[in-house]
Amino acid sequence: MSRPVAPHPPLPQYYGDEAARPAWVRGIFDRTAADYDRIEALMSGGSGAWYRGEALARAGLAPGMHVLDVASGTGLVAAAALDRVGSAGSVVAVDPSLGMLAAGRHLEGLARVGGAAERLPFADARFDFASMGFALRHVADIAAVFGEFRRVLRPGGRLCVLEISRPRGRLATAALGAYMRGVVPVLARLFGRQAETATLMRYYWDTIAACVPPETVLEALRAAGFAEVDRRVELGIFSEYRARRPAA
Repeated sequence: MSRPVAPHPPLPQYYGDEAARPAWVRGIFDRTAADYDRIEALMSGGSGAWYRGEALARAGLAPGMHVLDVASGTGLVAAAALDRVGSAGSVVAVDPSLGMLAAGRHLEGLARVGGAAERLPFADARFDFASMGFALRHVADIAAVFGEFRRVLRPGGRLCVLEISRPRGRLATAALGAYMRGVVPVLARLFGRQAETATLMRYYWDTIAACVPPETVLEALRAAGFAEVDRRVELGIFSEYRARRPAA
């Protein structure tokens, strides 16, 4: 069994200790789900859908594939996958927040399942492709999640994990922090309907700032048994972790 790898230390300003983290995270996503897509569109300037589709294509997603989107939330990554796999493929969304899954119910053809990334409720070797969009920071154990990804992928299956990474330089980190912890929560207060949406956006940045470095994520993918492990970076902050389950 792989050594546990936490994505970041506990953040006691939001929850008491690590044992309290899963319930707190699930609860705040449940309560703010109705605001999530609106704030994401404002935060990304409307470019998010295009980027997600391009990133999945670069990772090898093709028409006809059967896809599992983990920590799917409202289905933003799942929607991009649906567009690409077409009628011959399928996409299943799994998330511990039933509120987030319900907020994405407008997506036709998407199967939704409640469940945690560390204990995926699916049989071995079921999917051709697995994805996770900007949620690795919210799991309890990166190593366990990658082990589950490998288990549910068929031999030769591909994985794409999208994440926001802390920039390398101090000035870039300060600028991104000012935007994510200052500007985005203001947008959430102005355009969101839920009082806690601004808190969620501050938490979003704090998890980015405290997250383990990309090298740790790549090492965890290799330790889980993945091959062809690599990381592509866009604009210095958008990480695309790609890997393949060996065919044999």
